[in-house]
Amino acid sequence: MRGVRRRTAGAAVGVFLLVGALTACAPTAEPKPSASASASESPSASASPTPTAEPAPTLSPDGSAADNQDYFDLVLNAALAASTAGIGRTMVDGLVTAGFDRTLMQVTPDETIGGRAADSVQVSVRFGEDCLIGQYGASIAYVSTIGPALASGSCLIGTTRPIDW
Repeated sequence: MRGVRRRTAGAAVGVFLLVGALTACAPTAEPKPSASASASESPSASASPTPTAEPAPTLSPDGSAADNQDYFDLVLNAALAASTAGIGRTMVDGLVTAGFDRTLMQVTPDETIGGRAADSVQVSVRFGEDCLIGQYGASIAYVSTIGPALASGSCLIGTTRPIDW
């Protein structure tokens, strides 16, 4: 008796699904416009306008470090996404290609004095009295900050390498 109920219940479910599937495929009548609708009606005036995309950041050589930070970040993130081999050179080359002045840059070495890969590499670009500083390493994601230039006119403390390529 139990076997019969199961088969009957299974058949009933199958028929129900078949009828539902066929009903979904049946054509439906197009809705008729209502008599109260007028041709002068327009979409709701309260609909908010589509926001426009902000323009991509660009280099402002005469601007401040703060004016250029978004572009600095955009350039370095793109350069590092393309290659992390020779991080310092990758960062400097990306900035130079994007229009930053090489003579205003500093970069830390990619290796320690013991020949090991540096934990992180920093690059900077001076803008007047302030510096844009970007840092990237194997154990940290890219970050940037703005800091005051040192009394010496440089941006980074410690040993930097010549940008002579």
